[in-house]
Amino acid sequence: MGFLAKYIKTYWKSFSIAVLFLTIEAICDLLQPTVIAIIIDKGVANRDMDYVLKMGGVMLLITAIGAGAASTRSIMASIVSQNFGTELRSDLFKKIQSLAFRNLDKFDRASLVTRMTNDVTQVQIFVNGLMRIFVKAPLLAIGGLIMATRLNLHLAVVLAVVVPIVAVLIIFNLKLGFPRFTKVQQALDRVNGVMREYLSGVRVVKAFNRFDVEVAKFSTENEHFKEESVAANRLMAVFSPAIMLTVNLGIVVVLWLGGLGVNNGTIQVGHVIAFINYMTQILFSLMMISMVFTMFVRAKASAGRIGEVFAEENQLAWKDDVKSQPEEKGRIDFEHVSFSYDAAGGEPVLKDIHLSILPGETVGIIGSTGSGKTTLVGLIPRFYDVTGGTMKVDGEDVKHVNPKRLRDKIAFVPQRNVLFTGTVAENIRWGKEDATQEEIETAAAMACADFIESSPEGYQTRIGQGGVNFSGGQKQRLSIARALVKQPEILILDDSTSAVDVATEAKMKAALKKYANGLTTIIIAQRISSIIDADKIVVLDRGEIAGIGTHGELITDCLVYQEIYRSQMGQEAL
Repeated sequence: MGFLAKYIKTYWKSFSIAVLFLTIEAICDLLQPTVIAIIIDKGVANRDMDYVLKMGGVMLLITAIGAGAASTRSIMASIVSQNFGTELRSDLFKKIQSLAFRNLDKFDRASLVTRMTNDVTQVQIFVNGLMRIFVKAPLLAIGGLIMATRLNLHLAVVLAVVVPIVAVLIIFNLKLGFPRFTKVQQALDRVNGVMREYLSGVRVVKAFNRFDVEVAKFSTENEHFKEESVAANRLMAVFSPAIMLTVNLGIVVVLWLGGLGVNNGTIQVGHVIAFINYMTQILFSLMMISMVFTMFVRAKASAGRIGEVFAEENQLAWKDDVKSQPEEKGRIDFEHVSFSYDAAGGEPVLKDIHLSILPGETVGIIGSTGSGKTTLVGLIPRFYDVTGGTMKVDGEDVKHVNPKRLRDKIAFVPQRNVLFTGTVAENIRWGKEDATQEEIETAAAMACADFIESSPEGYQTRIGQGGVNFSGGQKQRLSIARALVKQPEILILDDSTSAVDVATEAKMKAALKKYANGLTTIIIAQRISSIIDADKIVVLDRGEIAGIGTHGELITDCLVYQEIYRSQMGQEAL
């Protein structure tokens, strides 16, 4: 939980001020039973009304000071806890954004959402409580013990028995509760995971009428979450009544001993009443301490989960970032590159890839499903680091380059098109934040996104979450426009015309050829027709290069390419 040190340094002054007012409030609460005892034993017993009114005024003043301190403390607690929660959530989001894909792969996506929302809220509630009842409860308990002991030493013997029993109950509460609430948060992760998976694939669920399966899956995880929550809260529920019973038995003993003392004249009535008030305060504070530990258990479990993210060392590091002026902009070199998603040394996805892509070349990459095409191009913008060999862009080892500077050169259209909530123009401007309207329209024209201007609202058309109000082909063309408006040195198209008809694809290729003069373009395709006129075609097979050359060369020399061509065009065409 070392990540909390930053926030302690930031908020300790405001926190201390809140605790100061909380201490004043607690002192005022502790003084009231003593004042009541004095009023009864001196004013009421002697029938001195002036003394009663005088001390009553003192009691009102103490109450007013306590109320003022309580109000100030509440305001301070709200400000500090809300600012703390906002900053923690923001820092956690930034940390997640900064992590490499290999780091993110260690966490379930639903778990990261839960950590940013529910877990941060649990820690925030605990911090708020520290400046409210959580610090006040120990102050009242300790202060009540001191005041009660000073008031009557004989009656204080009862406290010497009650307090250790309550302390043991609280320790058991803490020890048994922590693992329970950790399981609760994990169960909540799984509930969020099922819901997230359903929402992302809702069209498939509806298409295959799999409602019952999804409901059953959600019900199973929801039931498991309920069981874990009930088990944790049932355990917590045992301790509060046990503490209350212990303290109430102590009050019964105090009343019995006090009654005996009043009868034989050794104890004053005011002392008994004050002692019972202190016992009640101690009961309240011990109950609150029990609640504090329950909240602490939940907050500790949540803080541990948040700490796991902050403790993750970003594997996307670089040794140096001395800006150089490359002789050849847009050059890409794979020097005997190997890659495995399992950094510990699992089965390699790519094996000994040796390939050079020259500036201005259009290179097509083709291969069967699972041959490593997307993985290969994902190494260029350094989504992952190679596990063997060297990956170079513009003659620089990408491990020595700041990822931001590297990715400024590259525009990437992923296999799975992602659009963001907002207007069409805002989505295209993701490629270039300060793009003019003319640049946006030019990029859209090259991507053959003519459907934009034909819509009633044009470039101000709102895009639903994930682009639900656009077809697959329209989303692909918007994604391509977003990449083109960036005017990059390297353009990577990962199967980004699969949902576009052949005629539209031909128009896009013609526009791209005109635009891409001097631009290094890499096109991953399933259709040979998409890359048939590329300067160079790379054929991948099971993570290895099976052939490199033009269409004419490969159709003659590469068996894998021939098989792909035959499957798409037929034996006669071959």
